[in-house]
Amino acid sequence: MRQSLPLRLDQISKSFGSVQALSPLSLEVQPGEMMALLGPSGCGKTTTLRIIAGFSMPDTGSVFIGDRDVTELPPHRRGLGMVFQNYSLFPHMTVAENIAFGLKMHKRAPAEIGARVSEMLRLVHLDKFADRSIHQLSGGQQQRVALARSLVTDPAILLLDEPLGALDKSLRESMQFELREIQKKLGITAILVTHDQEEALTMSDRIAVMSTGRVVQIGSPIEVYEQPRTRFVSEFLGTANILPGEVTGPAADGRIPVRLDGSRALVSVAADEGVREGARIRVALRPERMRIGAQGEGIPARMRATVFRGSYYAYELDVDGSDKPVYVYADEPIEAPADGVVGLTFNPRYSIVLPAEAA
Repeated sequence: MRQSLPLRLDQISKSFGSVQALSPLSLEVQPGEMMALLGPSGCGKTTTLRIIAGFSMPDTGSVFIGDRDVTELPPHRRGLGMVFQNYSLFPHMTVAENIAFGLKMHKRAPAEIGARVSEMLRLVHLDKFADRSIHQLSGGQQQRVALARSLVTDPAILLLDEPLGALDKSLRESMQFELREIQKKLGITAILVTHDQEEALTMSDRIAVMSTGRVVQIGSPIEVYEQPRTRFVSEFLGTANILPGEVTGPAADGRIPVRLDGSRALVSVAADEGVREGARIRVALRPERMRIGAQGEGIPARMRATVFRGSYYAYELDVDGSDKPVYVYADEPIEAPADGVVGLTFNPRYSIVLPAEAA
């Protein structure tokens, strides 16, 4: 098995005509790490992946695998494995023949090809499907074939381009765990491109959140979810309620007092070293961290609608000063009072303080 190698991008950029698709970007992925490039369509994540793969040349900057500069090398000389959303399997070949294709292109000996294909079939739990044709497989089985084919040549880096996007929800969830288990078992360095927040949170060691051709935050899944640096990150990584306000006093016991706009409610939020009395801030609160109580408790709100989502109830509420509805998730149904007016509370430790200008 090939040794896992780090990946480094040094100030790569890319423009298409007058459109700056990727601003100068530097990024390091450690050996054996899975890094997710997460962001909406058009944020630059696919352009970044294509530059790593060698399908597109950067306007500036360099790509390093280990200590080797591969910027000028064609894709087949970079030691990469790649899994696409549409699998790109050969329909006229059997499962085993699809997996063996890369080894045949490398002119490996038949005995080696047979041994490696058998190894990959066992790895992806398809050892009984070697002679099946592709059209006889389910979507999840086809995804496993695509993964085995990408790994059979023992690549240094595995690139995953929206690999689970074509699967239904339940199968996608099970494949997230399976793919992650295989990646950790092999210890291979991997880049996952996705717009699915849940997929990035579930599968990666670190997440690089991208917007308009830039990386706006890098961190562990827990860090980017619980400690987003901007409003964009807080809202893109799941639902976030954003409430503007002003700091009314100094920090004490790890908390700062804030008076929220509109409702004028005085609340305590987690202290931020860079925030002082009189500062304008935005308080971000995850729906699952908020609680609906009686009128007069915490932040005044009015209940608008309730939706049952299987494992929880989602409540939509109006809060003065918020430019959007506020959402609260609860495990049990909550009966709204006749006038719909309630109070919202939260544990200050789970609040997120953003600068007022945070985009």
